[in-house]
Amino acid sequence: MPELPEVETVRRQLAAVLPGRTVTGVRVLLPRVLQNVSPGELLRLTAGRTFTEPRRRGKYLLLPFEPRTESRDAPARLVIHLRMTGKLTVAPSASPEDPYTRVVFALDDGRELRFADVRTFGTLHFLGNDQDGGPRGLAELGPEPLHDAFTPAVLAAALAGRRAPVKSVLLDERRVAGLGNIYADEALHEAGIHPQRPAGQLGADEVQRLHRAIRSVLRAAVSHGGTTIRDYVDGRGVPGAFQRYLRVYGRAGEPCPRCGSDIIRLRVAGRGTHVCPECQA
Repeated sequence: MPELPEVETVRRQLAAVLPGRTVTGVRVLLPRVLQNVSPGELLRLTAGRTFTEPRRRGKYLLLPFEPRTESRDAPARLVIHLRMTGKLTVAPSASPEDPYTRVVFALDDGRELRFADVRTFGTLHFLGNDQDGGPRGLAELGPEPLHDAFTPAVLAAALAGRRAPVKSVLLDERRVAGLGNIYADEALHEAGIHPQRPAGQLGADEVQRLHRAIRSVLRAAVSHGGTTIRDYVDGRGVPGAFQRYLRVYGRAGEPCPRCGSDIIRLRVAGRGTHVCPECQA
């Protein structure tokens, strides 16, 4: 599923084409994707609005609009959660649509912002400044791991006193926003920490290593456009490339690139987890 690097990649690509574009129409092909508005309300609330700089919070894409000068409407934005198979792309209106397209925003330059989703788990909210009707998970998100405010001390506080496996804590978005399964495995391997270690037992040096590894892995993944295991494509419809650089995730039975031991697959926090039994003993 799209995790932080994939969503950040889409955000950056939308940032190159979406600001300054005005919505001229909306087509909703699957109404249940909309969480707090009807198709008619979405058209009324977005037609004539102009997009500003896209933002990201955890795995959520935030697409703000300029305030309407002719009214006292609160600043507004779309909040899109891609979940497992969601795709958000900008394409010429005459180009073929993905057969799983769910919502289309026509833009004033002849292109369209298209939300497609094979498994239909993705969601779209329209929010005013008060955030009424927004996804509960958005308000509960913990610190952003690529922000300067995410320091080793912040990570240490998230892990302190926790008996749960360290991977379980890393996947809890109330503790660290958006990290996700792939990148938790990769960061724990880079840091040399077993994912089943109780989080509260990590020493200061281990927390420092894990902090560096989280940021290093996420930055590398963003630089390669994210990871495509099955469905993910970026804002231009292009698959990511970081899967070529994965060191443990999805490589059970293959040699560890560091020590040569066979990588094994476990289940931790209900998720498939990839570990080097030597490097992460």
